[in-house]
Amino acid sequence: MAGYIGFHGPPHVIGRAEMGYTVRPKFLRQGYATEAAKAMIEWARLQHGVTRFYLSIAPDNEASLAMAAKLGFTQVGEQIDEEDGLELVFELVVG
Repeated sequence: MAGYIGFHGPPHVIGRAEMGYTVRPKFLRQGYATEAAKAMIEWARLQHGVTRFYLSIAPDNEASLAMAAKLGFTQVGEQIDEEDGLELVFELVVG
């Protein structure tokens, strides 16, 4: 297994379609997270009509920040996570 990806919960339950993912070290920087995120976004859009997607990323996570930019996410804020500390919040709106 290269890693995993999923939504934190249904948008109507958590208030937004927020994705989380993990890539195992030997598979990093090979595009797996980007391709998986594209597939999840497309699935949620086509199957459930979701048009707004969110990521929360640690400011020092360069790979995830680059992936968010590549996918067209823009930073819309910051939040403090009880376990992870400061996170930057990104949004993608799709048609």
